[in-house]
Amino acid sequence: MEIFPINDLLNLSGKTAIVTGAVGIGYGIAYRLCEAGANVLVASRNEDEVNESVRRLTERGWTAKGVKVDVTHEDEVKQMAKEAVLSFGSLDILVNNAGIYPSIPVMDMSLSDFEKVLSVNLKGVFLCTKYCASHMLEQGKGGNIINVTSIDALHPSSVGLAHYDASKHGVWGFTKNVALELAPHKIWVNAIAPGGILTEGVKKLQSSHPATASVDQEKILEAFLAKIPMKRMGEPDDIGKVALFLASDMSSYMTGTQIVVDGGVLLS
Repeated sequence: MEIFPINDLLNLSGKTAIVTGAVGIGYGIAYRLCEAGANVLVASRNEDEVNESVRRLTERGWTAKGVKVDVTHEDEVKQMAKEAVLSFGSLDILVNNAGIYPSIPVMDMSLSDFEKVLSVNLKGVFLCTKYCASHMLEQGKGGNIINVTSIDALHPSSVGLAHYDASKHGVWGFTKNVALELAPHKIWVNAIAPGGILTEGVKKLQSSHPATASVDQEKILEAFLAKIPMKRMGEPDDIGKVALFLASDMSSYMTGTQIVVDGGVLLS
């Protein structure tokens, strides 16, 4: 068996990636994929965030483009996949990162609250996978799909995230089944399960719903931090580096697996 140099294994030149979610973890992933040579299409329903992330990437001399997309809308997802191919000639990597996580106890949760989280976090992954994989199948040269789940797909982190946990368990199950379906076509499907990652979106989303008033977020954060053996919260680049590993030939014999990136919190 031929042993390839490490620089070749991590080289994504000529490949095109879609990353949903433009800031926080999404930006951390887009950064590493661009750095490795990929053309990156950044997608989010927040146009200002898309534009800012693309600006930061392109000013480094990397190739990136942004599109405004709501991953719960089928037509918009179809167009996003087409845009990647039209702009860069192919679609080789999909990172399903877009997600929401408003903290609301079940007793305060409305049906609308529950359905909204499931729609973005699970339905969105289904739609993006379906329409991006269809291009990969047409191209006939394989591909990589990376789903960002959560340690909550394995163990609940706090009260108030029942809807989020349900969605992430769903994405983990979806990942394994689609990995079986697409493996014959050399399309590898894996997941990353982040622990606590410090992003601006965490603070913003936790305060976006009136019901979160019943949840003391500061105390939850303190308690969570105390459980982490590494004694720090994660950073977006901690996830970006693992995404690069899964998007590259470094992970060429992996599919249907989930990599936990949590500083050791599940050990406690």
